[in-house]
Amino acid sequence: MNRLDVDPAVLLESEERHQLRAVLRDLFAESCGPEEVRKQVESARGHDQALWARLAGEIGVHGLALPEEYGGGGYTFAELAVALEEAGRVLCPAPLLSTVVLTGHALLGSGDRRACERWLPGIASGAVTATVAGFVQAADVTAERGPDGWVLRGEADFVPDGEGADLLLVVARAPDGERLFACEPAPPHGTHGSTCERTARRVLDPTRRQALVRFRGTPAEPVGEPGQVSGIVDAVLDAGRVALAAEHVGGSAHALDATLDYVSQRTQFGRAIGSFQAVKHRLADLLVEVEGARSASAYASACLAEWTPELPVAASAAAVACTGAYRLATTEYVQLHGGIGFTWEHPAHLYVRRARADEALFGTADDHRLRLAGLLGLTGTSD
Repeated sequence: MNRLDVDPAVLLESEERHQLRAVLRDLFAESCGPEEVRKQVESARGHDQALWARLAGEIGVHGLALPEEYGGGGYTFAELAVALEEAGRVLCPAPLLSTVVLTGHALLGSGDRRACERWLPGIASGAVTATVAGFVQAADVTAERGPDGWVLRGEADFVPDGEGADLLLVVARAPDGERLFACEPAPPHGTHGSTCERTARRVLDPTRRQALVRFRGTPAEPVGEPGQVSGIVDAVLDAGRVALAAEHVGGSAHALDATLDYVSQRTQFGRAIGSFQAVKHRLADLLVEVEGARSASAYASACLAEWTPELPVAASAAAVACTGAYRLATTEYVQLHGGIGFTWEHPAHLYVRRARADEALFGTADDHRLRLAGLLGLTGTSD
């Protein structure tokens, strides 16, 4: 990898992306303030279904990076990254990551036209929420042929947004090797005796739900061909890392802006605390980290938008840069707000929880440093 095989224009924010950002920021300002987010995460589905419908129907967020033949907008991930950044800025708990990014990329990556025609239009329209199982965390699921078709048995833990998803894409062991299967489980509070039991897990970040999913002869359909799983999982996880990086840039930018606003107004010893040299230095360091993360995220988004060979390197580099910036941003968010920043009532704690929980979602920063060393030929492996 001796050159950057990305069109520089993709790295710039076009007029369309600028307008998309403005529309989304206005919408999220109306519906995703800290108190609204707290109410949403306590609801049955964990997010505002009216907002979910507006994002899909009025703005077309869900279909931005999906082909037009499947009901999408035919744009690229560069446009979707704008939406993810703005969602991360307000901690919108809607399952965009699991539905649009992870499941959308898994279906497209499978090359299974029948599966894409069946489920991608519903994802694009907002009618379907979806997630993947056995991609992010280890799962023990087997697939076997029953009298009426394939069925799944076993369990997958910590499935993102798994409790209420309408569609699950599951990695399972079949007689001919690991394969990808799709199942549409009964509603989480459906009839007794459901073959798919879903239990919400207690997690650090309430804005990103996870669940234990048990399959007890759950009807399923194969997606794609045998032997594809490894490639699909690798590609989907890289897409997830790039999406997470965009969210983290948004969250870091919010933390920086909120802290700047506070230190400009809070006075001590007759002057704004933001005028003290020690505070200035900390904020300057944070600004450098956030801007570095923004650059890494933009490059990774461009690589994903154009599916360049540099994507694995760009995705892991963005994961390192953006999780580090988010950790620092949320730390300063709490500490520079003084006593109020340490109370649960302050929104800083929602961001702290998101930052800490996301650090290990698709691999820790140390995991990605090791991966980068392998990809760049600095060690003997790229795993």
